[in-house]
Amino acid sequence: QVQLVESGGGLVQAGSSVRLSCGASVRVNLMGWFRQAPGKEREFVAAVRWSGDETYYADSVKGRFAISRDNAKNTVYLQMNSLKPEDTAVYYCAAAPSLAALPRGAWGQGTQVTISS
Repeated sequence: QVQLVESGGGLVQAGSSVRLSCGASVRVNLMGWFRQAPGKEREFVAAVRWSGDETYYADSVKGRFAISRDNAKNTVYLQMNSLKPEDTAVYYCAAAPSLAALPRGAWGQGTQVTISS
């Protein structure tokens, strides 16, 4: 089974940037990120195909976040810029054969990102 490990989370100040990484044990066509803030439901953040360079973003992060991939390393990154306190959440890496299957695909353990004001 696919194993996913997130890293890069931590405590940062508002307006700053952080980059999350997620390494997969095997190549997966579609990888992405979800997040869950305190008291909120888990929400989709971004996803990218490992071929075709197609990306998908939630409206709340468009223009601020960027997802990218490194096929040689089976790794996906989430560059988060202009961070806001409302971005505080546990960020989860996910992988699946397709975008539609992503919510029920493999999941990582999550990494906490906290933005201070």
